[in-house]
Amino acid sequence: MCDVLVASPEATKEGVTIFAKNSDREPNEAQVLELIPRMKHEEEKTKLTYVEFPQVKETYAVILSRPWWMWGAEMGVNEFEVAIGNTAVFTKVKGPKKGITGMDMIRLALERTKSAREALNFIVSLVEQGLQGGNGSKNHKLYYFSSFIIADPREAWVLETVGKEWAAKRIEGVYSISNALTIEKDWDMASEGVERLAGKGDFNFAKHFSDRFYTHFAHGRERRAFTLGKLKEKEGEITLEYMMSLLRSHSFEPYSPEKGSMRDVCMHYGGLTRPSQTASSQVSELGKGLHWFTGTSNPCLSIFKPVSFEGGLPDLGKKPTDKYDPNTYWWRFEAFHRKFLTNYRSCIDEFSRERDTLQAELIQRAREIEKTPEDLKTLTEWAFLEEEKLLERWERIVKPGKLPFLFGRNWKKVNKEAGLEIGD
Repeated sequence: MCDVLVASPEATKEGVTIFAKNSDREPNEAQVLELIPRMKHEEEKTKLTYVEFPQVKETYAVILSRPWWMWGAEMGVNEFEVAIGNTAVFTKVKGPKKGITGMDMIRLALERTKSAREALNFIVSLVEQGLQGGNGSKNHKLYYFSSFIIADPREAWVLETVGKEWAAKRIEGVYSISNALTIEKDWDMASEGVERLAGKGDFNFAKHFSDRFYTHFAHGRERRAFTLGKLKEKEGEITLEYMMSLLRSHSFEPYSPEKGSMRDVCMHYGGLTRPSQTASSQVSELGKGLHWFTGTSNPCLSIFKPVSFEGGLPDLGKKPTDKYDPNTYWWRFEAFHRKFLTNYRSCIDEFSRERDTLQAELIQRAREIEKTPEDLKTLTEWAFLEEEKLLERWERIVKPGKLPFLFGRNWKKVNKEAGLEIGD
């Protein structure tokens, strides 16, 4: 489950496009934050998550956040400031068991296109060939199609896909997507099949294709109503900080993870009825050259760090898997997050104050620097170092507590699968 938000220049305080996404995955599904430089290729094919695809002579530089086992990415941005994120949508049309996943489409488009419109056309070409498919889960069966938000500094689009059919709408103002189709009758472009259906009478894209059961229990409509409402409240005044706050939000406050639900934007794992948690987050002011990633789960417990193509990423250790390893960046912080969950209510208020103070200092420094490659590198390294200091301080403060029985049992199982011990 995921949420993607966008505010076009007329909706933001500084007149820039702001893109944001929470990537929700299974709790042990570590996410890799990586910068892949522009590269030349001689091979004819590239291996995606499940299938091979024709390679191009040159791929563009990208910053990606991707599940450890996938070739594709949940979200990312390229050197031309094109940003893309997707969400699963559950439809009456069954997804093929083999094909190019929505995440693979994101990476392919970022590596090969220079604008939002070009990326939109590229993904549409794959959809119309019926190439979308494949299991979206490492450990379970999860076949679905995708809704995308595709943005660059000048324009943004929502693209929703079902089988070989699609509808797309240019975004003016604000928009958000969750795990439900949102385009009804007001698309700007659509597949020939959709246009034929629309020509036969009163046709609603979302209503016609949505699967009621899975769409209902994913609670995507509720999350989308919340995020879109919050975006509209601040339309014309939306800032980087406000987007970060939306990704950190829960469906009720004061929040307790054991009482959370699939309605939470910052999602915490809770068992069978809440099988996902936010694994990583991104906010980008497109055109400014800085992109803010957590690279860690649960943005309410994480810092957004500035990452740029010029400044690169610091050494984040070994690439993670679904097994706990303190030598990997994602799991180092995940162990702390899970310890924090056992005493969340006692610690979250003070932690949030320190988190927000550090976040504000990072943003202020980012606005003041000259943005030379050397300055950008120093800024990013300093951000990751300060985050590490915050974690070390709070590791000493947080004492492991005892979780409610069912919630604790679910987490005990997940931790055991990962090889991670959290004290009672």
